[in-house]
Amino acid sequence: MLRLNPTFDTQKDVVASILAKEERANIGVLEPRILSVEKDGGVVYSWRGATGTTRIGKYDPHSTENKLLYTFDKQVCVSSCSLNKEETLLAVSLSQSTQGDSRFKPVSKCLTLLIEIHPINNTKVLKAVDCKVKVQFLYPKTSRTTVLESHLLLAAEDGYVDQYHITLTRQEGYRVVMQNPERLSRERVAEDFSWVQWDSDTQRLFYLTAREKHTLKCVQFYPDRNFETVFELPLEMPSVSCVTSSVRFVNFGYDHYQDMKDEGLRLEVFTSPTGTMCVCYSPPVHWHKAATYTIAFVHRGCSKTFTVSLEKGSAPANLPTVHPIFIHLDYYIVVYLADHFLHLINCRQQDLLCYSLFLSGADGHIEALGREVVSVSGSRLLDVRAGKMYTIELNPDFLLELLSSARPEAQRLAALHCILVYLQPNPVMELKIINWISENVMSFDAFDQIQEFILASLYRISNQQCVSLDKLLPYSCVFEKKELPVALTAIPGVKCTPELLCQPIIKGKPKSLQGYWEELQLVLDRMRYFEAVPSPRFRTSLIKEDWDRFQAAMNSEKKKSPHCHRQIEENTKKVLSMVDTWRLDKRVVPLFQEEDQQQRVLVGLMVDKLREHLNRHLSRLGKKKIDLLVVNYAAKLLELVWHVLELMWQKLKLGPWVLCIKQQGSSEEWAMFHVMFRILEATKGLCLPLPPGYSTLLSVLGVRCLPQHTFLQYVDHGLLQLTEPFVSRLMTDLDNSDANEQLKFSILKRLPEHMEQKVSQQWDHPINSACISREYVRTLLEKYSENRDSALLDYGKSCSFPDFLPLNYLTKILWNREEQAQNPFEEQENVDVRFVEEMALKQTQIKLGFEVK
Repeated sequence: MLRLNPTFDTQKDVVASILAKEERANIGVLEPRILSVEKDGGVVYSWRGATGTTRIGKYDPHSTENKLLYTFDKQVCVSSCSLNKEETLLAVSLSQSTQGDSRFKPVSKCLTLLIEIHPINNTKVLKAVDCKVKVQFLYPKTSRTTVLESHLLLAAEDGYVDQYHITLTRQEGYRVVMQNPERLSRERVAEDFSWVQWDSDTQRLFYLTAREKHTLKCVQFYPDRNFETVFELPLEMPSVSCVTSSVRFVNFGYDHYQDMKDEGLRLEVFTSPTGTMCVCYSPPVHWHKAATYTIAFVHRGCSKTFTVSLEKGSAPANLPTVHPIFIHLDYYIVVYLADHFLHLINCRQQDLLCYSLFLSGADGHIEALGREVVSVSGSRLLDVRAGKMYTIELNPDFLLELLSSARPEAQRLAALHCILVYLQPNPVMELKIINWISENVMSFDAFDQIQEFILASLYRISNQQCVSLDKLLPYSCVFEKKELPVALTAIPGVKCTPELLCQPIIKGKPKSLQGYWEELQLVLDRMRYFEAVPSPRFRTSLIKEDWDRFQAAMNSEKKKSPHCHRQIEENTKKVLSMVDTWRLDKRVVPLFQEEDQQQRVLVGLMVDKLREHLNRHLSRLGKKKIDLLVVNYAAKLLELVWHVLELMWQKLKLGPWVLCIKQQGSSEEWAMFHVMFRILEATKGLCLPLPPGYSTLLSVLGVRCLPQHTFLQYVDHGLLQLTEPFVSRLMTDLDNSDANEQLKFSILKRLPEHMEQKVSQQWDHPINSACISREYVRTLLEKYSENRDSALLDYGKSCSFPDFLPLNYLTKILWNREEQAQNPFEEQENVDVRFVEEMALKQTQIKLGFEVK
């Protein structure tokens, strides 16, 4: 499920460098130990030197070089270590288990030192106390190339954090030393906490207090050496004793000498630049009992507590209790309990459990990962005992395997959603997804995979343009269902208990907030607004009522669209102008090449409804911005469908011959028809438009692949549309065999009157020509109002048994009327009195048996 990419290995990246400088025979077993990972990615480590010394070095991942920072002349136990950004100062905490006589052997439990290392010079004792002390240098962003000031955080197990401001000075041109080391400036940052976490990427300090109620606080550090408490969140935590049994330090390096017994609460906070914050905590898990963990989605104002039943097995003797590992993957929080389960929790869409992926057994196992693993900022894992560090990413190949029919539908939906929204598929992945859809074209019981593909893809594209659309655009098809399937509402073996969170407090005026805190404030404001208004997320079903009304109007009208349709048509023009048609010559699927009035109206109508929805809930963006977003959304929808058809067309190796109605369809064309029909069914269920020309192409494939009676049934049920380009092609391309005649007459009978009159003239057939002549005569004579000739009108109405007057008399009247009346068939220049005369003679010959039809 998770793919581990090694970025650091002490054996490969460090040992060879050490051996090149020291004699292996004097070292014994060389086991470098990782002490900390700084913001720049540098790994600080220690090892026992050849002469019984303790050395501290740094590995630079950018240059892949190792650098010796400092050497203690005796073996010492380094419990915490940090290097400043300029690599001129080293802060070290030594535990009391130091062996041998040495000036570094502390009388107190912990000795904290500040050492000048550029070059190695003075050493200052910062603390000598009977509690654990952690050290961490700040890495402020600055444009200055030379900084002569460093800032050090000192966090003590007694429950306080101090910040030391260390002014440096340069001597002899290259020596960097502390200026006035006896009087270092110091400020109290936090106190009375039971848990503290350092976030090196964002330079934030989170800590948990419990005076009256557990409160999570955050201190933000700024480049100008200032800091302030910007965030507070009351939390409903488990029992107080579980939290406060001992102070927990998170992301303050790793202490290889600490007591491995750990029965306290594990707590971690994860943030992302998009304004999300997740607080994850879990009590220790006892073997043979259920595992419980809570994810507080601060940006959503809710929390979810999961209880997972564990499978019975043999408990390791040295691990009576364990903690699940929390890993942040931006869109997801990973909860991993070795040998039991892996839970991929969607931290942006918590509406349903089915958008989170729960795996157990072999599926939930991460290879080559030990039990002592800590999460490092930047989606990294540190295997402390193995001395390895990894970056983490989701395995797309495994997610594709989860789409197989053997998997539960909740897993298939979660995997599909993860691929489409989180992974942002590349061309290879896109092709695999479309191949999967074509092989599993029928809709699943719990959800429609084609609808999910369309909505999730559009959601990802739109969110990249404007994150404010997160709560307004549809991201899944299941919310269009009247009742949610049971398969999507629960995970077997997992109990979920949702709760509301207290309102967080972001200190400072809204205008003064910057960066992440400004974004989080906007997210919280939007969340409160959307909770107060009904149905903030756009539902495509809102289009259906207006679309049904427009369809009825189009099927009955003979003239151009009324004035009320002009806005709809303008919307459509904007959308079609944005569709990527510049490579039209390289496209193989013939779309966007005709005036498809129905789809044009549906495109414009969707734009109108979505624009109205966004203007109601997101007016602060302005009408121009909203209009651009809406038009782009519709254009991307049309492009997406077109892209799917292009890939399918190329996969099946179809060509221009597909458009020839004379030939029977092949198995490949049948497969294409099946996929296109399912896309039509899926979009129709969501009332979404299709590219102009889609209905024509589908009908062409249908008439090639389906038996005639089946094709007509599809038409009668509204599944296939008789578009004007399709019927015109049918009339001209098919010959007049008995079967084709029957098909043509059946289709003409099903057309609206105004379309029938237009396309029937393209069919070169005696009966059709006779009907055209009679219609022409009837139309002319209806305008001929003289009483003595009114009888002619009655004779001309019968199409089956025309009782003609002498042809020369009729022709003379028609010539006279044709000069006075406007030609009712002005679009067909070949219909005139001469045509009527020829058809009359031809029909007479047929009636008398002189000519066979």
